[in-house]
Amino acid sequence: MNRDSVTWTGPMPAVTTPFAPDGRVDSAGFRANVARLLGLGATGIVACGCTGEFWSLSLAERKALYADAVAGAAGRGTVIVGTGCVGAADTIALAHAAHAAGADGILVLPPYFVKLTDDEIFAHYEAVSAAAPLPIVVYNIPGNAVNAISPALASRLAELEKIVAIKESSGDWNNFYATLLAVKDRIRVFCGPSSVFGVPAVHAGADGTVDCFPNVWAGTLDLWYAARDPARHAEAEQLQATARRLTDLFVTGGRTLYPATKAAMDHLGFPGGGVPRPPLQKLAGAPLEGLKAGLAELGVR
Repeated sequence: MNRDSVTWTGPMPAVTTPFAPDGRVDSAGFRANVARLLGLGATGIVACGCTGEFWSLSLAERKALYADAVAGAAGRGTVIVGTGCVGAADTIALAHAAHAAGADGILVLPPYFVKLTDDEIFAHYEAVSAAAPLPIVVYNIPGNAVNAISPALASRLAELEKIVAIKESSGDWNNFYATLLAVKDRIRVFCGPSSVFGVPAVHAGADGTVDCFPNVWAGTLDLWYAARDPARHAEAEQLQATARRLTDLFVTGGRTLYPATKAAMDHLGFPGGGVPRPPLQKLAGAPLEGLKAGLAELGVR
């Protein structure tokens, strides 16, 4: 397999996993959000990633969400689901569950928490690639996973049979661009923080974007299309500027990204929000009021 083994491209939102007040997964809300985003112009979705609070889900819940993602998409876009675990055996077992559910591909981050060498990370992906029944998207998010996929390591991983893409979410433009140059001829490259530098990433040749902000603001989806249209470049720059301000709003004033995303969805009346799972806490008080005021100021409604 290589980049030509799949047709994945465009804006693919990282979707939230909504929870009811009693902690159960809100499957109906999840499916409704997937359908809504595809109706707004998403070319696919990524479920059970960091935005989807995968780390708080049991393996059984993750498997059920794979089926919900496929049902919500209803054949209208690519469905990629996170199967990453610390161990290769669990990662592979979830990959088979994703295949059985009808997903198109799997998102696999490096083993997390324990600091690994590049050779150890490579060995993990080598084992998963050998046994997974679906194409793999490598997930580089060192801010959450501890272990980073450098451009040199990405180049090694691009030679593994099942790896067809990388979601580069380091938030570091130099790392993103160096990775793009190193692997773009062999695997597809998706820009993670498109709210931060999606437009230059598209201009540089990114195959698509994966971001949490489409859950809240459709402008993050339109950013992809505007950046690719020479007649809309001024509009693309304005969308990027708004997305940057939105990013700042969600991570300042006592707010963190995932609870703020869900609070914004609830405030705007979108499905798929709800409460986060502990240790994350639902936004309240001054942080919540500041979020609402900031959304209004940015014209996000």
